[in-house]
Amino acid sequence: MARKQASTGTPATAALAAASVSFVSHPYSHDPSAPSYGLEAAEALGIEPARVFKTLMVEVEGSLAVGIVPVSGNLDLKAVAAALGAKKAVMADPKAAERRTGYVLGGISPLGQRQHSPTVLDLSALGFDTILVSGGRRGLDVELAPGDLIRLTGARTAAISTARN
Repeated sequence: MARKQASTGTPATAALAAASVSFVSHPYSHDPSAPSYGLEAAEALGIEPARVFKTLMVEVEGSLAVGIVPVSGNLDLKAVAAALGAKKAVMADPKAAERRTGYVLGGISPLGQRQHSPTVLDLSALGFDTILVSGGRRGLDVELAPGDLIRLTGARTAAISTARN
């Protein structure tokens, strides 16, 4: 994969470039009325939803953390809590998530966040050579190796996704 940083300039792409991580930018035309940002990205890019991951902020014991799961599934709150050594997790307040990360909802990237948060990546990511995550704005995903994402975010891996109904 070639490193690509052209006009995508977000904190996420800057973090990737600074770490000399190989990645590919995947811009697409974002539809503000799309019911699911992640599924919209998968469809617009023609990539199987299991390879496109969404970044979700959760609150665990009063602190914010990140769960990264395929857009084809949902975040299992009990599983992410357990992976972080807690009993319970709830979805974070959207405004708190935006303040913490520096990104807007639908464009929250696990990379280049304003403040680091403990991060858990769904184990399914390890089954792919590359995965896609938000590039730091709506309409931009970045493709990188799961190992690079783990290294840059300090993520642990665990089975934290449930299938969609």
